[in-house]
Amino acid sequence: MAPTTQTRTVDFPRTHEAVLGVILAGGLARRMGGGDKGLADLGGRTLLQRVIDRLEGQVGGLVLNANGDPARFAAYRLPVVADTVADHPGPLAGILAGLEHAEATGWSWIATAPVDTPYLPRDLVDRLLTALAGEAAEIACAASGGRVHPVVGLWPVTLIGPLRAALEVDGLRKVDAFATGRRRAIAAWPVEPHDPFLNVNSPADLFEVAHGMPVG
Repeated sequence: MAPTTQTRTVDFPRTHEAVLGVILAGGLARRMGGGDKGLADLGGRTLLQRVIDRLEGQVGGLVLNANGDPARFAAYRLPVVADTVADHPGPLAGILAGLEHAEATGWSWIATAPVDTPYLPRDLVDRLLTALAGEAAEIACAASGGRVHPVVGLWPVTLIGPLRAALEVDGLRKVDAFATGRRRAIAAWPVEPHDPFLNVNSPADLFEVAHGMPVG
């Protein structure tokens, strides 16, 4: 039986405390040489710790989407939620896992951010909420420098059915391909003094950020 694609309705979250944060760290990190990208050190803190530090005060709760043995993240004291779709299909599966965990634990909305964004804005969730409500949209995504970052966004649990169908029936793998098919609000940030959504994808990126840009 195919997953349902019918979308339910859900109330907009009134405050950021009604949102569950989901840090996406379920990828294979091939450009980093494999392993856990989030455990890479940047100025004395791991990438994961930097994202936690920036996101945890913006949400009512926080979980980590990661695959494999969750014990390696025990020091961070976060619930670890594995993908529920096989074969590591990417961040879209992480969003689905976060949504399913949210629904099972009483949340209606999640805010997602990748583990490799050390400059994540400290006003991220509030501005996404404002954009979502202002446009009566279904989801909200971040943007900077004229580029939308669909992995950084707000998602309702009502998308569990359509998202699972997109992954398992349609074979969809790109977050943007799914997001552009929804009613989407955009919240934009400037790229100066640095892009708040800069990704650390490789050892060269990590070196450049560590030696050429301030990390707070």
